[in-house]
Amino acid sequence: MKVQENKMVRGYIRMCADGWKQGWHERNGGNLTYRMRPEEAEACRPYFHVPGPWTDMGVQAENLGGEYFLTTGSGKYFRNVKDDPEHNIGIVEINEAGSAWRIVWGLEGGAKPTSEFPSHFLNHSVRKNATGGECRVIYHAHTPYLIALTYLLPLEAKAFTRALWQSATECPVVFPGGVGVVSWMVPGGAAIARATSELMKEYDAAVWAHHGLFCSGPDFDTTFGLMHTIEKAAQIYLLVLSGGQGKVLQTIRDDDLRAIAHDFGVTLNENFLN
Repeated sequence: MKVQENKMVRGYIRMCADGWKQGWHERNGGNLTYRMRPEEAEACRPYFHVPGPWTDMGVQAENLGGEYFLTTGSGKYFRNVKDDPEHNIGIVEINEAGSAWRIVWGLEGGAKPTSEFPSHFLNHSVRKNATGGECRVIYHAHTPYLIALTYLLPLEAKAFTRALWQSATECPVVFPGGVGVVSWMVPGGAAIARATSELMKEYDAAVWAHHGLFCSGPDFDTTFGLMHTIEKAAQIYLLVLSGGQGKVLQTIRDDDLRAIAHDFGVTLNENFLN
């Protein structure tokens, strides 16, 4: 059995393909990381090659020391993952200090993990703590309708959360805690990694202004579903604004949002209700 025939890896590859089909990953845009379970790493270990050198990340998270991550490659295209996983994705091992990675499978031909691995790494650390270890997926995509909203709405959590909650009935159920917002920053560095991880202490998702969306979850389906729901709500919001020439006749009111939360057994972030 090859690594890519492992059930978990097949799910990862499918998610890459699904994101590409949605049009969220132009060229080499976006990235996906998965924190492997110990038994998953053990199942793949027979196919590991001699590890490469340790590479310092510029960030540190001791609670991720010794873990293994499946990651997309820097400069790699989501559309190619399915046909050539060995060159486009890879497994990296984290040192015991939680400060450096080394490649143990894949990313062949001198490839490296996504340039935004530090952002993913710090967010994995935060979400691991916030969810008691349940969160294992961090997904970043260039979702066009949500990016468009970052030119129209105030870059604050309340404005985005309310717009999204009021755009589709399932939104307050899917992300009752709301979404965070990171003002524009140069991607790929430690600064944006830290800014995003601060928000992810509270939120499952964070908007990157003029860039895209960061989502987290316990598995591939939940995380992809969160991304898909937020992007579709953004699309509806923009259709309403354009169709009504900026005038909205009716929407889902705050009491309606509370009623949805009550019936579906979720707790809304009251900071975003009037």
